[in-house]
Amino acid sequence: MSGGTPVGGGGFMRQRHSPGGYASSGDEVDLEDDACSRQRPFQPSTAAPPRRTWTELLENFLWLASAAFILYFGDSHSNFIYLLCHDDRIRRLPLYLGMIGIGLNVLIFIYTSILAWSVRRFDEKWGLKKWEITSITVLPFAIVSGIVSFCLFSFALWSIWSFLTIPLLFTLFMAFMVVIPYLIFGTFRPQHEEQIRTD
Repeated sequence: MSGGTPVGGGGFMRQRHSPGGYASSGDEVDLEDDACSRQRPFQPSTAAPPRRTWTELLENFLWLASAAFILYFGDSHSNFIYLLCHDDRIRRLPLYLGMIGIGLNVLIFIYTSILAWSVRRFDEKWGLKKWEITSITVLPFAIVSGIVSFCLFSFALWSIWSFLTIPLLFTLFMAFMVVIPYLIFGTFRPQHEEQIRTD
């Protein structure tokens, strides 16, 4: 230990000298303690994203391949997109309401992504707080909207695939969740700027 006020037991006790740190026996400020006691400003994360393991990549590939199979083969007579546009067995009103719900969820996801990107770019403490509040208040609405949309889609498509409608929609949902982060975050990836060295 560096110098300080002697106490019983042969040790030294450091005394508070200033709000920024501790002082030793002279008037020198202990820089190590001072650095730990200061609050650090919010800094954007510049670390590279973690690398995905081969099992995660395999899972993503299986979701995408299953969704492509569903979209291409549809009901084995027509592809999925053609069925959505032209098949008379589909209940149209629940289908359109489900699409509106999914559209609202996508808009919420894009809005929170843009807000997070602007906070990361401009390094604003108030922006970080605003993003946290917005995410917390919007999350229940997004969850309820997603569940209601899933139920509406199931009801609309039940006449074609019956009990297979639920795993079919779940597979399409998981493929969408695999793809959407690359579409959104690839657009808002921050530019790496040269940092000015002062040493």
